[in-house]
This record gives sequence, structure tokens and C-alpha cells, in this order.
Amino acid sequence: MMTSQSLLDIQAPLNRLWASLILEELCRLGVRHVCVAPGSRSTPLVLAAEAHDSLTLHSHFDERGLGFYALGLAKSLPAPIAVIVTSGTAVANLLPAVVESGLTKEKLVLLTADRPLEQINCGANQAIQQAGLFSSHVCHQLLLPSPSLTITPQWLLSNIDQSLALQEQIGGTVHINCPYPEPLYGGEAEFSDYLMGINSWQASLQPYSSIYTSYIDDTDTTNDKHVDLYADMPVVNKKGLIVVGALTIADMQAVKQWATVLGWPILVDPQSGGCSAWSHYDLWLQNQACHDKLAEAEVLVQFGARLVSKRLGQFIAQHDWQDYWLIAEQAGQLDPYHHRCKQFISPISSWLALYASGKLNSQLSLDLPSNSSVFTDVSQCYRAIYGYEWAEILTCASSKVRQLVEINYIENLTEISFAATLDTCLTMPPLTSATSLFIGNSLTVRLLDMFAQLPNVPVFSNRGASGIDGLLATAAGVQQGQQQAMLCLLGDTSLLYDLNSLALFANPTLPSVIVVMNNDGGAIFDMLPVAQQQKEQLYRMPHGFSFKHAAAMFDLDYIQPLTLADALSAIDHGLNPMSEVTGEIRTLLVEIVTPAGAAAQQLKQLFSEVKNAQFI
Repeated sequence: MMTSQSLLDIQAPLNRLWASLILEELCRLGVRHVCVAPGSRSTPLVLAAEAHDSLTLHSHFDERGLGFYALGLAKSLPAPIAVIVTSGTAVANLLPAVVESGLTKEKLVLLTADRPLEQINCGANQAIQQAGLFSSHVCHQLLLPSPSLTITPQWLLSNIDQSLALQEQIGGTVHINCPYPEPLYGGEAEFSDYLMGINSWQASLQPYSSIYTSYIDDTDTTNDKHVDLYADMPVVNKKGLIVVGALTIADMQAVKQWATVLGWPILVDPQSGGCSAWSHYDLWLQNQACHDKLAEAEVLVQFGARLVSKRLGQFIAQHDWQDYWLIAEQAGQLDPYHHRCKQFISPISSWLALYASGKLNSQLSLDLPSNSSVFTDVSQCYRAIYGYEWAEILTCASSKVRQLVEINYIENLTEISFAATLDTCLTMPPLTSATSLFIGNSLTVRLLDMFAQLPNVPVFSNRGASGIDGLLATAAGVQQGQQQAMLCLLGDTSLLYDLNSLALFANPTLPSVIVVMNNDGGAIFDMLPVAQQQKEQLYRMPHGFSFKHAAAMFDLDYIQPLTLADALSAIDHGLNPMSEVTGEIRTLLVEIVTPAGAAAQQLKQLFSEVKNAQFI
């Protein structure tokens, strides 16, 4: 175990290492000039800049003048200009130049040294609140933590990349605040193990991440500049894996079509409103043989982000990918594991169309149209040439997991049996595609991820902060926007949080069914390795409530089914009110009551069976 003395011994060299990584990555992103002012706290940054052969240093004793000098450099040169100052009012003196660059969009990168967090607001010398100092005058603020071995260099580099990608898009100043604990001088340390995850970056001259921030014009597939971005897409003679996060149905289907061309396995998150032949991956990834088979993948192409499956996330995090491509419409850091990757901020359909027109054409020597229908046309040819169906055997694992669940876990009405049969609720005639599904958080969404095989229905969720507050109100807003029937799935604690929002469903104009899984508290916590008494009192917090009277209060229909068949039938009637004699549209609240802790016990039993099964 590392002692406090050894931590002090390593702090100065670790400060210098982080500063060196920052300056090296800025250099790879185009920075060639660094403006510095004197100061002690900024020593790691100044020494790293001075030691870098590709950086030219400019110095001035006055930080205000230094800021404007850097602004002048930025006006006359195309690349960002870095500015290094010490902590305190030295930082504040940069504000006038930052205000100007915010209006005229010259690119400055401020590297402001700072006291560590524990020295702020406690009377420490030269310690001011530097976070937010430049307010809206900067295009982005990156508040780094103090250098620590518990934070990977991958995190540091990827966040530098994201900051400058945003600057490239809109111009202006980036503020990177760098708190350095003492000691600031002396000391040597060995960091080879710590740096192992960025060996490939160290061996190259390229930035850690490549981020293409311009939206791609899918009407201009002849644009060589865009097509060249796909020229090194690692497909030929590689085993690839495709992961789909939160996408629209149309985008999800287009990606599935593209995956069929390549013959690569595709793992579909329930937020996209569909599934694939490799469904139930959250379960079969626990089987070592299945895990090892999927680990043969060399390339990961991910569409969308915010994956539900923790096991899939861990697999992605731990695997050493030769290439990782991430395609999504939203900007920002979407990989919580900070891999070295190529990130495309682009509509999915545009990316697929350009890839088809540029990459597939060059590799197959075929005259291919520049739209997604190309994938069906060339599927057999492409797979015949390259034989990419390397993970097809894992579809057997998916089928066997499904059989295992159907044989042992469907007979009674449980949270698992309901999640495994949810697809029947959404495909019963006369139901059409004009139905939306809203999935709550906590245990609900995880069970769907494990067990459901969703048909192509629009799926909505709050999987950003993944809170359990406001879910019912969000579902009501989705329905108003979609103008479709709505099936909403929530846990009991989630419904208690948002009980007043039942009023939003009191006078429906569209069919609505709210299903609440009542296991008397936070069943998601049943899987925690915590003592039972603590788990009950501090995590699960059982409430003992039923929602029958809440339904009556807001004039909703109510049913508490006792069998799985009754639950599915009730949902069918609720989503198809015109099949009733009256034809009146009323919201139905379906309360499925299950014993506390039952889901956790079943999951543990199932996990054990999956781990020991012969799937492939």
C-alpha cells in the first residue's frame, strides 16, 4: 500500500507528466505557440512547454498584456494559441482578451494553474474560485482534477480532444483549469504501467481521438473530402462488432441492414426500439465461452450512446480494440471509457450513405448507389468475398437463453416473465406501429435489456441522468408530441415520485396504459452486496403502498392482474379501446405486484445457469 510519504514523493513528477500529456496533445491538435507569464503554481505547465521541441514560447510579465499578445497571434495565425498563467488574479487579468475573442472568435487555449480543491475557500494564499471565472465569454470550460493515478491518461487526453473539437466548431477561447498540489519541484517516478493504455498514442504523432465535427451532407456523396474520411475504415479481413445505442427506429433498421452486408454481429439496445439475432447479450456475456467468442472482435463500430447494459459497457471498456468508430448526432464525450477512437458527429443516415458511396464502392469495385438500399443489393456478394459471419454461432446462445427463460421463468407473473413477453403486448392485433413505449429507469429498463425482444416500436426513456423523478410526466409529454397510443413501464418508487403526474392522463384523447411493477421499494438494490438489514432500511425503503386508490383519485381505470395472461390481455384492451363495446378512451393503470426480493433471487439463479450452460 502506498504511504502518505510516497504519495508526496510521486506528486511532483505526476504533475509534470499530466502537464506534458496536455501540451503534447495540444501540439498534435495544432498548437505551435505558447504565451507564458511568471509564477510558481504553473511550473509543471511552463516546464512541459519549454521542453517540447515543436512549441515556441513567448513571455511577458503582465498577464493582461500577455492575453492580448496571444490574441494578436491568434488573429494572424490559423492555429489555436496557448496561454499559461499561475493561479489567482493572474487568471482574472486574462478576462479582457477572452471577452474580445468571444466576440471575434480567435482561438485561445488558456491553461490556468490552480490550487487543489481542498485549498479553495479556506483562507489559503492565492487561492480564488477560478471555475466559471470567464462565464459565457469562453466557448468551453474544462475543470481538470488534481493529477492522480486513479484517473487514466485516456480520460485526460480524450477530454482535451473534446474541448478543442468544440472550439473548432464555434471558435473562441477554451479554458482548461489545472489544479496542482504541492510539491511542484523535484522528484522522479516510473509511470510505464500507468501509461500502458496510451502506448499506441505515444508511438504515433496523431491526436488521441479524431473528432469530425461538421455535419455530413448526405446529398453530396461525391465530396472527396468527406469520402476520404472513410478510406481507412477497417473492414477487410477484420472481425467487427456493431453496437446500437439510443437511435430512432429508422436509423436502427438502416444500421441493421448495414450489419447484414458485413455479416458482423449487431447488439441492439432496447432504447432503439428493436432487437437482433444476438439479443439477450446482457445474459450470455456472463457465459465465458460466449464472452471469449465475442472477444475475438477486432473492430467496434458504435452508433448512438448511453447503453443500458452494464455488462456490455464493461466488455467494451476492457477489450483492446484495434479500431473504434463512434457515430452519433450529438457532440461531446459519448464514450465513458475514453477509448482512442474516431468520432463522427453526423446523422446516422448521412454517415451510412457516404460510407456506401465511398468505402463499399472502392472495395467491391461495383457501381453502387449512394443510399442505404445499396446494402441489400450487395449483401450476398460482399459476404461471399470476405466471409464475415464470424460470430453467427452466438445467435445460438441467444436462442438457448430464450429457451431457458421460457422453460423455467414464464409460468408465473413475475418481473422477468413480464419483461420476456412484452413483445406480445406490442404485436397483438389490431395494434399497429402507431404505439410508443416509454421505459422507466432502475430495474425496469435493465430487465427489458436482458429479456425483451422488442418489435420495431418508438422507444423513449430518460437515460441521460437516469433518474426516477418525472418519468410519468415525460411519458405524457412524449405522447402529446407523438400523438400515438402509449405504453409506459415504471417501477413503484418511480411512480411514487411522480404521482401527481397521473393527472396528465386523466382526460386522455389517445389510448394510454401505465404499467407499474410494484415490488415494494427499490428492488434494483437487492443485487447489492450489502447486509440485509441495511439494505432494507437504507436502500430498498419498502413503502407498503398500493396504487388502486391513486388510480381512482385521478379517474383512471385500474387492474391488478394475478396471472401473466391477465396482464397481457389487460394491456391489449387498454391499447385497443375501440375493441370495447363503448369505444371510450380511458387510461388504464396496471399494477403488477410481486414479492420483495423475488426478482433478485430469480436473477441470481438464472445468472448461475447461464454461466454454467453449454451455449456454443
